Amino acid sequence: MSTATETEHGTTSLVAMAKQRPLYARVNWVAVVASIFVLLLILRMIQVQVNLAQAGKLYSLNFWGLQIGNGLTLGGVYALIALGYTLVYGILFMINFAHGDVMMFGAYAGFFVLAASDATGFTKSNQILTIALVFAAGMIIAMLMGVGLERIAYRPLRAAPRLVPLITAIGASVFLEEAARLIFGAPIRVYTKPPILQGAIIFPGGIPMPVTGAFVIVASVIMMIALYWLVQRTKTGRAMRAVATNKEAAALMGVSVDRVIVVTFAIGSVLAGAAGVMLGFHNSQINSTMGFFPGIKAFTAAVLGGIGNIPGAMLGGFILGLAEALGPTLLDIPSQYKDVIAFTLLVLVLIFRPQGILGESLGAEKA
Repeated sequence: MSTATETEHGTTSLVAMAKQRPLYARVNWVAVVASIFVLLLILRMIQVQVNLAQAGKLYSLNFWGLQIGNGLTLGGVYALIALGYTLVYGILFMINFAHGDVMMFGAYAGFFVLAASDATGFTKSNQILTIALVFAAGMIIAMLMGVGLERIAYRPLRAAPRLVPLITAIGASVFLEEAARLIFGAPIRVYTKPPILQGAIIFPGGIPMPVTGAFVIVASVIMMIALYWLVQRTKTGRAMRAVATNKEAAALMGVSVDRVIVVTFAIGSVLAGAAGVMLGFHNSQINSTMGFFPGIKAFTAAVLGGIGNIPGAMLGGFILGLAEALGPTLLDIPSQYKDVIAFTLLVLVLIFRPQGILGESLGAEKA
């Protein structure tokens, strides 16, 4: 009883001491500055639209529809890559910064299968099968790369301080990027779209969307739903959630922790490989450095939605994609500043809600 009383007195004294501090010392000035910045952004958007209305130069519905389509397409790719970040973080509490380069290898694997199909004439008579083979090659190679990274670079460091695997991941990213440059060469490789993926779809109101964009959105949503079902409804998913919550307890209950970790890397890498092929078809160009910025953006998306949270990674990816597509127009700034918009979102989320929009959920014990 005396201990509880002493605790209450101690808490009361701490509160009293906090109240005695000057007002300027009690204010979170970082949050205040960030709030002012957000307000200025909103005022800037209003000013831009008012100026356009006065000049009679408001953008058409077709333009906004096209931009939203571009944002959703980009967001679908970011979300697929972000799911790999969020799965690995949920299990190992580490950030696999080589994940974007795993995506890049998947894109190259798909390219060589597509080039071989084009050279033999197989694509002309078997378009759907060719696309399936391209995706299969990209996902399989990416899976092998991800599992190899886990076995060679990360597993020996599993008991090391968290900073060590992080530095290793950065080193692995540089290694993979340079290895790709030496193996495949520096020149840009061009994806040739099969006729079925060429052209555009016209939605009601005359809003166009490239066929590849619609394909990316639909395919990414299907894959994300399948992953969520796997994690929530299957035996493998239950094992993943158990390991994420407490590795030691899961091992005592008969769960093979090593196998679960390998499966986690494999699943995340398969999604990254699919994202690489999608980027190849949509942008038509790939190179050895293509994984860097999408990887960083996907990490931003994972943090934005709540790293360790699968629906959060999906939501963060689409929000980030839409922000990049719509932000430059709304703020009347050059499109080259879309990266500034993405990382500004990251900073604001870390200030106001560090756990992300939906919070962390895959693992419970972070200490």
